[in-house]
Amino acid sequence: MNDDLQAAEDGLADGTSPFHQLGKGMVAFLRATLGFEPEIMREASDRLADAETTASAAHRKAQRDSHAYRSAIYPVGSEYTLCQAEAQLMSAIVGVLNESLTESIRGFYKLRKAFVTLDAILAAEDKFMGGHAGKTISTRPSVDSFRSTRSARSTKAVPGGFGDEPATAKKQEKPLLDTVRQNEARAATKTTNAAKAPKPAEDDDEDDDEFYDVDEFYEQSTTTDTYAGHLEINGIMKDLAKTPPDQDTRSETRDLPPPKAPSSNHQVLDHDPDSDIFANPIDVFIHTGANLYFGLLLVMLSMIPPAFNKLLFIIGFHGDRDRGLRLLWQASKFHNINGAMAGLCLLGYYHAVVGFADILPEPSITRTSDNETQQDVQGYPQERCEALLKDMRTRHPKSHLWLLEEARMQAMNRRLSTSLSILESTSKTKSPLKQVEALNMFEKSLNAMYIHNYTLCSESFIKCVKLNNWSHALYYYIAGAAQVELYRHSRVSGASEKDVKKHAEKANEYLHLAPKNAGKKKFMARQLPFDVFVTRKVQKWDARAKEWDVPFIEAVGVSSLEEMIFFWNGYRRMDGSHLQSSLQNLEWSDASPANRAMWEKEDADEKAVLAVLRATTLRNLARYDDAAAVLQEGVLAVPNGELKGG
Repeated sequence: MNDDLQAAEDGLADGTSPFHQLGKGMVAFLRATLGFEPEIMREASDRLADAETTASAAHRKAQRDSHAYRSAIYPVGSEYTLCQAEAQLMSAIVGVLNESLTESIRGFYKLRKAFVTLDAILAAEDKFMGGHAGKTISTRPSVDSFRSTRSARSTKAVPGGFGDEPATAKKQEKPLLDTVRQNEARAATKTTNAAKAPKPAEDDDEDDDEFYDVDEFYEQSTTTDTYAGHLEINGIMKDLAKTPPDQDTRSETRDLPPPKAPSSNHQVLDHDPDSDIFANPIDVFIHTGANLYFGLLLVMLSMIPPAFNKLLFIIGFHGDRDRGLRLLWQASKFHNINGAMAGLCLLGYYHAVVGFADILPEPSITRTSDNETQQDVQGYPQERCEALLKDMRTRHPKSHLWLLEEARMQAMNRRLSTSLSILESTSKTKSPLKQVEALNMFEKSLNAMYIHNYTLCSESFIKCVKLNNWSHALYYYIAGAAQVELYRHSRVSGASEKDVKKHAEKANEYLHLAPKNAGKKKFMARQLPFDVFVTRKVQKWDARAKEWDVPFIEAVGVSSLEEMIFFWNGYRRMDGSHLQSSLQNLEWSDASPANRAMWEKEDADEKAVLAVLRATTLRNLARYDDAAAVLQEGVLAVPNGELKGG
């Protein structure tokens, strides 16, 4: 994580343990996911297969070995099942990135196995937390009861431990305990993965069943799965079967307090690294690894489109973005590879996924069932992200990955010039990783597009062609779109005919190279939507140039660069001056004397595109009434039959 994968390779080269094999696989996985290079992805697949096989054999051996490590939290051999699940998950991701239908199916199968394994490890944490939470009703348990049998180091109290409940809590009677057990059993039958969770090898204490988190289960015991014919209103039990149909019960419910948010079904092990619970490094490895990969899996599954999500749910997958993000935040507290990976995943999610969203929830503080405050993690927790990035840069000062995330953070806060300066500085000290250099160049290209530095934008995207094979069609198309803007600005500013002609020729060259490079990348045996879009656009402009008998550059309609800014939601990153530049670019179409003759020939589609882009720019300038008026006149008032797409 410090941009020194070669040193990692050298350090892992002579080891044959499951941890060494997993480390080798992770190095190859990082190279593969950063660059999407086919050769590296094949190497990653081979290494991860070896890691999976080695971990499986080590787990079988641990089951038979009486001297194997025994944790107070996890079943015997969990460290090896975690290695196996991590290898399966990374292998599944590589399989999907291979763009092969067969490899994708195999990847989903491995994803399923990893999901079940990680869910079982987290279930062991739930059981550990649930059991000890009950024991603290009367007294704070000793530290040794939290510890692994081979990891006792001290007898100091657990920092931030579980003994927050008052010591005077009354012991519940046996009938209530019977009800609790019945509710617990009913909940277990509804959980798909609970039956598949491996049982701990050590015997549980006989008195464990006497302690429960009574308050939580007591609340659950008042709710039945089916309608029972009764309703409790303001503490009074009503029999609805005997209530006259004309009696209005709404007056009795007006003063009811708002319903409490449903509490999580998971007992989260969220202690800090200095807690005595994590005295043994193997427990730390299992905890951070399970939180990292299961959290990442839950977040990924939560972002799958609804049609696929329903299919995955049928075969046993389900996402939970809130829980997944909390697991990642927990893993990021620890100073190991899992903590660093969790930090990278979190910053990547907030800056590369949330950063492209317009509608975000307001930052909020909620209260859990234990009356503890809990910060919202689904919006953009700016202060937490800033603190996390500062911590990661301190841990890994040589890595360009964290500089990239800092640049993204600056762009997220509408400081594009600062972001571009950070990315420019990385070119002076290049990363030894070609993949990281390619990511930096791509981000630099996008920022140049957002601030309307057309020359830098075009040159940077052409450099991306040489650094990365991900989507040459995208690189050529945006480089050509930037040349179109240079051509138009040269014409308006009265530049020399030589410069105007140069930009027209480059625009023509790059834009026609885009469809020639489209179609090479496929997902699930289908062409990527952007490649289809690019091909259709260039074909449309060629047809118009022929029909109108004009040069190709004159047939390009509304600013294609502004369309790409809209595509990448760059307006969300622009300040006021950059947004004004976008409005000026859009004025070329319908307000520039140089384009008046062409605009009169435009169809309804092109005029609607202009209206959407102009309204989006006005909205980001907080001119909401103007934006609504533009949309109403330019899009909503147009008959559907006139809009054909393209």
